[in-house]
Amino acid sequence: MKILPILLFFLSHTLFLFSSIDLGVDLFFQDGHLEALKGKRVGLITNHTGVDKRLRRTASLLKEHEKDYSFVALFAPEHGINGVAYASEKVEGEKSVLGLPVHSLHGKTRRPTEEMLKGIDVLIYDIQDIGVRSFTYISTLFYVMEEAVKKNIEVIVLDRPNPIDGLLVDGPMMEEKWRSFIGYANVPYCHGMTAGELALFFNTEYKIKCKLKVVKMRGWKRAMSFKDTGLYWVPPSPHMPEADTPLFYATTGIIGQLSVVNIGVGYTLPFKLIGAPWINGKELALKLNEQKLPGVHFVPFYYRPFYGMFKAEDCEGVMIVATNSETFRPLSVQYMIIGILKTLYPKKMEPKIKSISSNAKNLFAKANGSEIIYSLLETEKYPAWKMIAHQKEEREAFLIKRQKYLLY
Repeated sequence: MKILPILLFFLSHTLFLFSSIDLGVDLFFQDGHLEALKGKRVGLITNHTGVDKRLRRTASLLKEHEKDYSFVALFAPEHGINGVAYASEKVEGEKSVLGLPVHSLHGKTRRPTEEMLKGIDVLIYDIQDIGVRSFTYISTLFYVMEEAVKKNIEVIVLDRPNPIDGLLVDGPMMEEKWRSFIGYANVPYCHGMTAGELALFFNTEYKIKCKLKVVKMRGWKRAMSFKDTGLYWVPPSPHMPEADTPLFYATTGIIGQLSVVNIGVGYTLPFKLIGAPWINGKELALKLNEQKLPGVHFVPFYYRPFYGMFKAEDCEGVMIVATNSETFRPLSVQYMIIGILKTLYPKKMEPKIKSISSNAKNLFAKANGSEIIYSLLETEKYPAWKMIAHQKEEREAFLIKRQKYLLY
């Protein structure tokens, strides 16, 4: 009688090994791509998410196959080579891995320096992104391409799924004035592209002219969320624990820049909650549900954060439930939440909005890619629908532009 539970446990923990999706890294070691490395010195930009479908680290595989090439260096993005550093934390002096030096691209420099690149012929990029412009891994890719072309270094991108999916395009574009590490390319906040597709877009649209190769996935379809792939989710950062967290990061992450409400960070549901001691959860849920936004439902929720904003204080608010991923629009939800909070709780929201520091205001503008959203929030009595409509035509133009870069 005990055999069945044991069998079910085994199957539930091993099904991901039989995913029909082959990642770029899987095919890189199957389809003769290693021949292109013959006689070359190779660097790898990666972290703990750089694994194949069987969870073998890309770095280890490169080391195991090292025969006709030399694997000489590792480069780590934000959060470090093993993903343990907090958001925005500088990472320096990480221990060598596999006997190789680890160069931080989120410490003294965010670009590979001339010294780091000395003697390298090929840079391989293999990191799981989350499909949102403000997540810095794609900025690191852009920076790497810009520095590689200066040294005539080839860049190979091992492609991975956009975990939200490859269809959702939502949110404002990135204006040149607000170009930064948390938004370096003029794409919508949710761009619906893979890292490989973005690399092709960067290379042509920004005239980088890097010697670029993308190793495509096999079996991935644009309508797939990460859960649909059957692959095992490796959290790309400490507050990205589940495969659907990226969708909710796109739904509340910008709100978090205002430091007015808790967004679930510090509790067990990061980015899936909106709460504060002064919110009435039932009232907020009712008003949000009355807006009839597609693909979403708001549930009254009560919690006490373990750390961060409102630590150890009883909070009320809402849990955000995506009821239909095809119609759910995270930025529409996000801007509606901000607007309704301002309407329901003006005595709490308006003083905060007006007294926000210049640094916080700049970060909010950089995350949005525009200062217009803050201006609407500050000046409009009911800002939500205007924020949602912002740059609609620009998004539609992007959908046309991106077509030639789509690989799937």
